[in-house]
Amino acid sequence: MSAVSPNARAKQKPKSESLWLDTWKQFVKHKGAVVGMIVFFIIVFSTIFGPMIYRIDPQYNDLRARNQGPTLAHPLGTDNLGRDLLAANLAGGRISLAVGLVAMLISIGLGTVIGVSSGYFPRLDGILMRLTDMFLALPLLPLLLVAIMLFRDSLRSLVGPETGIFLLIVVLIGVTSWMNTARIVRGEVLAVKEREFVTAASALGSQNNRIMWQHILPNVLSPILVSAALGMASAIITESALSFLGLGFPSDVPTWGRLLFDGKDFLSLTPLRVVWPGIAISLVVISVNFMGDGLRDALDPRLRTKG
Repeated sequence: MSAVSPNARAKQKPKSESLWLDTWKQFVKHKGAVVGMIVFFIIVFSTIFGPMIYRIDPQYNDLRARNQGPTLAHPLGTDNLGRDLLAANLAGGRISLAVGLVAMLISIGLGTVIGVSSGYFPRLDGILMRLTDMFLALPLLPLLLVAIMLFRDSLRSLVGPETGIFLLIVVLIGVTSWMNTARIVRGEVLAVKEREFVTAASALGSQNNRIMWQHILPNVLSPILVSAALGMASAIITESALSFLGLGFPSDVPTWGRLLFDGKDFLSLTPLRVVWPGIAISLVVISVNFMGDGLRDALDPRLRTKG
């Protein structure tokens, strides 16, 4: 028995490695996905490590240098209070990316649970899909605006201005953007639960929870990962829209959307002030969308078998 087990493990290990290797090979064939991944990680590393290198305080006011264009002292210029725009964009990127990541995790978690439950349990399917339709019918932007106006002040006083508005925005974006994920996951679960290995697991007496999360869920990860990539881009755009409308983070907390909102009144003086955060938002959204396309192609078993 001891001689057979290592051979069995040796046979299984290359299969697992070859699966991920084939997925990576398929991903790198998508040139847009590779470029998007490089651009995305450059932006992420810049926002994480940039403030450690470029140590100018984004809230420092230098009134003698206000409304300047790009200079050696201020590579991206300054705002109307003399604050450095490069430092503000680096700090704002941290918050915008954090909002996109946390809101995406909330929406993907809700969408996956609802989609798997709806697809596996016929009795819950009608209820959960009608709930999904109801959320899809809601006017999301007005709903977000009303919710922020109602709960912003109470959360600020409870946990602080920055933490309160962060929690409020990510929760609101997360609970209003899970519907497409739920629909996609439900469709995949309906197809997977009819396959032989699920029938065999059920015949052997496996409980429903075990079948759902250990047999079905790993086989529907492909659309979940693609939805996660696209959901992060959508969350960043939503946060930017809310901040641009003046209902996002307070003025002393720079995000890319807040920088756009603060700079719109100074377009005649410093038009580049709104260009930099706009470029950052566009690059992140485009790169994440390209990465989502690459993931979709790489995780598609039909395309992988052709390669």
